[in-house]
Amino acid sequence: MLYYLLYEYLRNVHESLSWLRVFEFVTFRTAYASITALLISLSLGGRMIKLLQQFQIGQQIRAEGPASHMSKRGTPTMGGILIVVSVVVSTLLWAKLNDWYVWIATLSILLYGGVGFLDDYSKIVKSQSLGLTGRQKLALQFAIAVVLGLILIFVADYKTTLSIPFIKTFTPKLWWPIYLAFIMLVVGGFSNAVNLTDGLDGLAISITFVTATALTAFTYVTGHPQLGPYLGLVYEGRVWELTIFCGALAGASLGFLWFNAPPAQVFMGDVGSLGIGGAIGMVAVLIKQEFLLVMIGGVFIMETLSVMMQVTSFKLLHKRIFKMSPIHHHFELLGWKESKIVFRFLILAILFALLSLSTLKLR
Repeated sequence: MLYYLLYEYLRNVHESLSWLRVFEFVTFRTAYASITALLISLSLGGRMIKLLQQFQIGQQIRAEGPASHMSKRGTPTMGGILIVVSVVVSTLLWAKLNDWYVWIATLSILLYGGVGFLDDYSKIVKSQSLGLTGRQKLALQFAIAVVLGLILIFVADYKTTLSIPFIKTFTPKLWWPIYLAFIMLVVGGFSNAVNLTDGLDGLAISITFVTATALTAFTYVTGHPQLGPYLGLVYEGRVWELTIFCGALAGASLGFLWFNAPPAQVFMGDVGSLGIGGAIGMVAVLIKQEFLLVMIGGVFIMETLSVMMQVTSFKLLHKRIFKMSPIHHHFELLGWKESKIVFRFLILAILFALLSLSTLKLR
């Protein structure tokens, strides 16, 4: 929006306004999208917390979780609304809005956040830690992925080819129904991965910041007319504007972390975790880095695998691999302090992000 107002219109009004050409550069707009999202989060966060407290929208704690979590009962939740609003407003302000890619990324965080909102609201109404059933959430998540995937393939002229890391000459083109199922798996799966990670103060949002920062770099080089082809990426010029969306997500994450740092004043709830996960998964699809997302968001994947391993082992062998899953709870029950777990997982997230960025020269 600001691009059209300050660049397309005002720069042509008078020669003295030629400095507004700076708005043409995606790096400039990405930086200010990040700052805008951060400032929105910081300015509205305190008011939102008071509003949530006023309406008694507090977190319900599951009885089988670590005993130390019972003290968190009643902490305001659904703070993820702040993240979603910050990202959407910043993206609409700083991105070019004439391409489907920006709109699909924006719709992904809105729609998946909407599923999370329904889940959080259901928990509050029932006054328990269980909201929508697993089947209901999966059905809604996959339905959103199908709708967005169809728009992407048939409206946005998206190519259904796969990009395989380290094998730049092998780019198989899939039949669109198969690729649509692939989108469902990536986007729906990552939405749940972030949701599973959201269990400790500051954990999910700090890792989100690292992941979003790495994706900001990937979207920039993928959409760059020289760097994209040089690095062996599937070049797509329209991807460049997604850099602004990813930058806004990074800024919003920092802003929310201000209030979510231990001890948390507010929890993001499913409206935040599902929205963030859906958005990250969709961005990975748009920039053709679905497989590399396993490394970019390595901690999220690690948390998800711990749950899958625990469930599989218990059903088949009637034994538990971990004291509790997701794995961050396992370390809690081993006696690690919550802050130590968060910082160590954050270090792992940074390591995964750096390793993923290093692959740009290994193609």
